[in-house]
Amino acid sequence: MGDLFDWAISMAKGQGKWNTATPQAWDKECGRFFATLKTFDDLLASEVEMQYDLTRLFQGPIADALTHTGQLAMMRRLSGAPMKGESYNRADIVSGRVGAEQTPADPKYEFD
Repeated sequence: MGDLFDWAISMAKGQGKWNTATPQAWDKECGRFFATLKTFDDLLASEVEMQYDLTRLFQGPIADALTHTGQLAMMRRLSGAPMKGESYNRADIVSGRVGAEQTPADPKYEFD
């Protein structure tokens, strides 16, 4: 997922270069992912003109990341460790808050 957001950043800057990073330990990969996501979020929120069509940016790396998130949820369910579904439409999503520290899931917005 970090590679996807690296790609999204490079696309937004007009470079469109894919980089396959060497996998690191879980904690380092999580840190890399959140740092890359923050960089991408900051870029989107800035006044910098995107050098790539936003529609294609979202149908490429962003859609890929969402697909992988769904695949991870499916694999957890298959391995006996399912996640509860949540309505992201109702979730407390805040611009700029892209790290691991998120609002805990509200049970009234979870799907059973």
